Amino acid sequence: MSNGGLQVGRVLRAGTRGFAIGCAVMQPDIPAFGSFVRAEGQAPGSAIYGLIYDVSVEDDPFVRQFISANPPEEVVRDQRENRQVPIEVSVLAVGCSDGDVIRHRLPAQPPVTLDWLYQCTDEEVRAFTARFDYFRLVLEAREVPADELLAASLRAAAAVRPESEQETFLVEAGRELTRLLAADPVRLEGLLRRLQA
Repeated sequence: MSNGGLQVGRVLRAGTRGFAIGCAVMQPDIPAFGSFVRAEGQAPGSAIYGLIYDVSVEDDPFVRQFISANPPEEVVRDQRENRQVPIEVSVLAVGCSDGDVIRHRLPAQPPVTLDWLYQCTDEEVRAFTARFDYFRLVLEAREVPADELLAASLRAAAAVRPESEQETFLVEAGRELTRLLAADPVRLEGLLRRLQA
């Protein structure tokens, strides 16, 4: 498994359904909500794919003291740029691979703590979203904002395709959502509206 893609952070804790990573200050090119990411699996050449569903700045006693001192703006800017701010990123596991074959299911084992998490390359995102079997894993996840997460991931997946294929991709995704959510038209309508945003 190639380690292509931007390093996001290191795994803090992990379970079969998802994991959390720690990283430094978020930069514009670091993944955000709905981004596809990958961690190495425990077997050689394997990988675990996930979607970022939460980014939180952890409580920091220094910041509390710093704020009460009412520092000048240039000092605040320096602290943001040069200090390690504790950021935790939560990831929902939505697939795995044992080499070239990607499966949309929960991994047999979670990633190991302190392993790197990588942003998926455009090629990996296209390969992962060639099928929509991961939709059910997202829609049934209770701990995440599932509809927002699925819509954000589909917009990200469309963006890495040629412009001529983007609308077709989203229409096909909408058809699959219609099939899965036929019994819940209100939820389906809301999700389809989010796709257009």
